[in-house]
Amino acid sequence: MAAEAPLISPTVASEVNRARIMQALYDTGPLSRAELARLTGVSRATIGSITGQLIDNGLLAEGESRPSSAAGGKPSRPLWFAENAPPIASAHLLPGTVEAALISAGGTLLAHTRREYDVRVPGGTPALEALTEALTEIRAAGSTEPMGIGVAIGGMVDTDSGSIVHIALAPALDGLPVAEHLRTTLGLPTWIDVHPRVQALGDRWFGQGRGRSGFASLYTGEALGVGLVIGGSVHRGPGGTGGEVGHTTVDLHGKPCHCGRTGCWETIATHTWLRTEALEKGLPGAATLTAGPLARLAARDHPHAAELLDEYARNLAIGMANLHQTFAPGLFILHGDAVAAGETLRGRIEHHLHRGIPPHPAGPPQVAFTNLDDHATLLGAAGLVLSHTLHIAI
Repeated sequence: MAAEAPLISPTVASEVNRARIMQALYDTGPLSRAELARLTGVSRATIGSITGQLIDNGLLAEGESRPSSAAGGKPSRPLWFAENAPPIASAHLLPGTVEAALISAGGTLLAHTRREYDVRVPGGTPALEALTEALTEIRAAGSTEPMGIGVAIGGMVDTDSGSIVHIALAPALDGLPVAEHLRTTLGLPTWIDVHPRVQALGDRWFGQGRGRSGFASLYTGEALGVGLVIGGSVHRGPGGTGGEVGHTTVDLHGKPCHCGRTGCWETIATHTWLRTEALEKGLPGAATLTAGPLARLAARDHPHAAELLDEYARNLAIGMANLHQTFAPGLFILHGDAVAAGETLRGRIEHHLHRGIPPHPAGPPQVAFTNLDDHATLLGAAGLVLSHTLHIAI
């Protein structure tokens, strides 16, 4: 006879209920205790006990009283994150650049800094130094010690070891033990993940994906990456192997990719492709062209500009259609270069996406752009810390 599964201990049950409460707050808060009870299915007594502990610990605080409903009852006091709750240190490591920020528990950017480093030095020491300096600076900007550090990496990572596996544009950083270095140097718990997945976390916790169980978060520009949220959680794969969607094949006879393969999605939908095409078409500023200036050229009816913009939209939509056919995320949130082109490009991408998939009673997927002053990746790095610290499954 097989052994029965053990019952959940009171400690584990308390952690699970606390995680559900915190996720409800991040999804739809601020919320009163009664609203939390309805959303989570947890009893009022349990809600009161857990939120009382969170208030005593300085993480949550009660807001101003709300009027009672038309049905009567006592006024409610919504719960949200306390102003003096421990903040989170977050960073984004890209080839040659480090961004760092101090983020409040409620998702407000409190401090921000930037460093550059020499990506050519073997061993990646300049990158670790820049990362440490930036995080030390923003750590000093807070009145309380950060609860941890989250780092987004612009390349392939091993989330189990907290190290970089490979960055095509910065091979000197391959194998860099980022999490171990920061834990040792700064004395704070540290987690890392690949940039698009962290970006998706930012959308999930604080952006247009808030409260949604599924969507795709795309980064566009020098590279192409996608973070997928499925069933409310970011899809990772063992050790963080999933997510290299930019290197899925869209053309068996296409152009060589810097990854060593042929016909990757990145070969037709990044800056390299856009600038090569712009040069062939004789567009001004082709060597440094991005989506924003291209859209402006198209708006002025410059020869071939509208044609190239439409082709860029179609090429982005090709990979998005493949993702929709496989995962049906329902919503695609675009970040990076494409956003600067505005509604003209967004509408064209959505048009080509809808043409690339068969109709379904559930309706076609939507395409949304973020704001130009987008901090989703830094916010997502904070979400990485929150999810581990508060034991919220993401």
